[in-house]
Amino acid sequence: MRTLAFTAAALTAAALAWPAASSFAEPARRVPAPKVDVMPSPTTKYETAVFAGGCFWGVQGIFQRVKGVNNAVSGYAGGEAKTARYDRVGSGQTGHAESVRITYDPQQVSYGKLLQIYFSVAHDPTELNRQGPDTGPQYRSTVFAENIEQARVARDYIVQLNQAKTFGKPLATTIEMSKPFYAAEAYHQDFLTRHPRYGYIVIHDMPKIENLKKLFPESYRSTPVLVNPAKGG
Repeated sequence: MRTLAFTAAALTAAALAWPAASSFAEPARRVPAPKVDVMPSPTTKYETAVFAGGCFWGVQGIFQRVKGVNNAVSGYAGGEAKTARYDRVGSGQTGHAESVRITYDPQQVSYGKLLQIYFSVAHDPTELNRQGPDTGPQYRSTVFAENIEQARVARDYIVQLNQAKTFGKPLATTIEMSKPFYAAEAYHQDFLTRHPRYGYIVIHDMPKIENLKKLFPESYRSTPVLVNPAKGG
């Protein structure tokens, strides 16, 4: 559970208290694209994908900067509606994982491309029930498949990456189906964009944005699509 301090003075102090982000940046590389992908329907304008990969602030911030993404919402998936609250999920006892629901145009970006970005820059898929300093099943690496085809593509991709020993050790990523998504509280939405100097963001998430720009220049856009555009910036 991350401690939140939202005053301007607190945010500035938190950022200045940390060393430069580059000293903490994890090595990242563009992993091979999946050999199979979800075929887009010519009659469907938008599709959705739900990924969990640690703190949702960074995962949301990454996919908000991917071309073809129409919306990316932070939230919770894997548990029940009554426990889909930040103060409950942080206990690690709800079954929820901090997740991001991505709405995208399959004519511009495929599900497979989203998976490739997810595994390349959004998180470390070899960590079990943790990401960096955040520990517990609420920070697990999970693809919440929306349908059988997404599950098949994600499963085949995990097998592909494991067989190629892409990460040097097995992926911890799991696949869960038919799990409802619940949007997180408003103060979590667009957090990276609204608080780019917040200490946690500076250390753990801004390097991921740089990796997205460097490794996927064809997919990167500098202006993110926001959940609450009036509060962005």
